[in-house]
Amino acid sequence: MSGAVPQISLGDLSQFRVAIISASWHEQICADLIAGARRAIEAAKIKPEPVIYVPGSFELPLAAQLALDSGFDASVVLGVVLRGETPHFDYVCQGVTQGIMQVSLSRSKPIGFGVLTVDTVEQAIARSGIAGSKEDKGFDSAVAALELLRVKRDLPVLRKS
Repeated sequence: MSGAVPQISLGDLSQFRVAIISASWHEQICADLIAGARRAIEAAKIKPEPVIYVPGSFELPLAAQLALDSGFDASVVLGVVLRGETPHFDYVCQGVTQGIMQVSLSRSKPIGFGVLTVDTVEQAIARSGIAGSKEDKGFDSAVAALELLRVKRDLPVLRKS
């Protein structure tokens, strides 16, 4: 998703708990993604929780499931998957993406997807939210989850006729 980020006014979502879950690979890039996610969460007046760290991006779906099942209303998953010389990249990207979607749909809870799937470290840095980068995917993924929390909260209750 590149291009202009939609402007979304988050408002007061202080009644919600949001877990930030980060892979441990590419520590500095993930730290920048975490900083962006925290900015979004704080802008929504949500009390930041300690970051949950997992070994790599492949572990993010289970960690998100555990967080959501333990009482969090949403989660934001952050990581970097860097293309290498083997098909490992494709398997990890597919597993993480499908796993996150499965957890979100099965729990009816939003998960912001901030996993960078890139060919180079430079591409990851350009999307990390560090000063001078062209994108801030940590912030953007948190905003996506927060906006879905707002939508879920504000949906009218449907009544059977």
